[in-house]
Amino acid sequence: MAPSHLTITTLGWEGWLSLGLVAGCFLLFARTRIAPDIVTSGAMTVLLVTGVLTPTEALAGFANPGMITVAVLYVVVTGLTETGAVGWIGQSLLGRPRTETAARLRLMLPVAALSAFLNNTPVVAVFIPAVQDWARRHRLALSRLLIPLSYASIAGGTCTLIGTSTNLIVDGLYTQRTGAEGLALFELAWIGLPVVVVVLLFVLLAGPRLLPARTAAASTFEDVRRYTTEMLVAADSPLHGKSIEAAGLRQLPGLFLVEIERDGQIMPAVSSQEVLRAGDRLIFAGIVDSVIDLHRIRGLVPATTQVFKLGGPRQDRCFVEAVLSNRCPLIGRSVREGRFRARYNAVIIALSRQGERVQRKIGDIELAPGDTLLLETRPEFVLQQRNSRDFLVVSQLGDTHPPNHARAPVAVAIVMAMVLSVATGLLSMLEAALLAAGAMVLTRCTAGRVARRAPDWQVLVVIATSFAIGAALEKTGAAALVAGSLIGLAQGQPWMSLGLVFATTALLTALATNNVAALLVFPIALDAARLMAVSPLPFVITLMVAASASFATPVGYQTNLMVYNVGGYRFGDFLRIGIPLTLLVGMLTVLLAPLIWPFRPV
Repeated sequence: MAPSHLTITTLGWEGWLSLGLVAGCFLLFARTRIAPDIVTSGAMTVLLVTGVLTPTEALAGFANPGMITVAVLYVVVTGLTETGAVGWIGQSLLGRPRTETAARLRLMLPVAALSAFLNNTPVVAVFIPAVQDWARRHRLALSRLLIPLSYASIAGGTCTLIGTSTNLIVDGLYTQRTGAEGLALFELAWIGLPVVVVVLLFVLLAGPRLLPARTAAASTFEDVRRYTTEMLVAADSPLHGKSIEAAGLRQLPGLFLVEIERDGQIMPAVSSQEVLRAGDRLIFAGIVDSVIDLHRIRGLVPATTQVFKLGGPRQDRCFVEAVLSNRCPLIGRSVREGRFRARYNAVIIALSRQGERVQRKIGDIELAPGDTLLLETRPEFVLQQRNSRDFLVVSQLGDTHPPNHARAPVAVAIVMAMVLSVATGLLSMLEAALLAAGAMVLTRCTAGRVARRAPDWQVLVVIATSFAIGAALEKTGAAALVAGSLIGLAQGQPWMSLGLVFATTALLTALATNNVAALLVFPIALDAARLMAVSPLPFVITLMVAASASFATPVGYQTNLMVYNVGGYRFGDFLRIGIPLTLLVGMLTVLLAPLIWPFRPV
């Protein structure tokens, strides 16, 4: 039965307000399109203004090491994206799936394995850009991959003591409160591996029906700009000796390899099995996004040498679209004759003319009014030419720019050093992430301006303000009241108590965070085992799994929040697939935990 002090009458207005705000937040998440950071920030503000929380308590989440670690990891990941190392991850670990189900399996297996030995937050942070690139190349719906990515990392974290911070926290409480010897590093694998299998099977079998297929609004419209561009297989290119299909050049959406020029000979209608050689000149026609993607592929360089005559490193440049006016002095002259680079300090890397392919090399094309040029240049070009009479329109394409492939090995080495320092216990996750972020900037794997814009502030604000909501639930006794009342329903039955421990912890994890839920339920679970005179170990194990099994909401676990915006998800997307998965994992845990760690009398 529940401890006697947990009665309904002990909850003051502060507790009811906290519970009401939690319910209101979930209602707004589920039924409106209000951004999650606005909702949770509003709840935190109410708790602060009404005096439920002090300013220190309300703002403590913004100084939380976990939140700061996530912010710093965004900077670390820019080192991988800016150098093109993300493409290495996609090629080496993810490969080329034949079906969408095979893609989820290829993604979830390595993520679950890595998350068993690493904190799952950096694993997800590194994989998100790799999966974005991978999905685009293989024409996969990103929204049908990112939830499986988060779920695989959560499941993998249940396999070892170091897989998630929650396991370490609960194990520390267990040894402190009972004096018993702590769990061995791989002891949790007895329950963690079955959890991984269940999560993998459920997502693979139910995913096609339950995962959402979100597409960007712009993707429903055909891009009428068909650019012509030329790329060269570099002398030291890793693509030398690979077929066109194996090199991934048949997989970029909206892009067509028109022909290959080799030793002065033109090869039209190129087969996907044609083997590339160093020095091959590849002529492509396609949409702007895929043309830019070509410049991110290691081993391909622009066919024009003009790119390498521009001042400054390539990663400091950007891609710009410009439409020629009829007043441009270069109209009627070829790109080469007009000395475009010398005049504008920009290089034409692709050209579009009324949506049709121009049947000439870019350097030989005579420029005409209305031609749309894709330029590689420096950011100052936009400011200098925006009001020029030479161009009708000048616009920078987001923050895209050519990657610095030469720094890719350095970026990978920095991430590996970060991972090893944490895995061996040399540094904490925050310390290792801070050093790795600094190393990325110092080695020029990422630029300072890119690093400053890297963090997803919406995700970080939701994480920080969620700590305030969890603190209010704990401070007012609302969380303890809910937990104690549910445990009391078991009426002294160990199996039923175990099920309620899981249900209570999973519920609180969905409302607050996994660590807060574990801290709140631990003393109640320990008291339940003591009153029934059984071993507390199955309760401790169940608590660890339940605190990590946060599949049902995006706000209950950091990795869910990290994929929430990127995948374009809605709150209900997590409920639809997460609730049945949480129930399955709960039943499995309650069934196996007492069999592996028996309810022996104490």
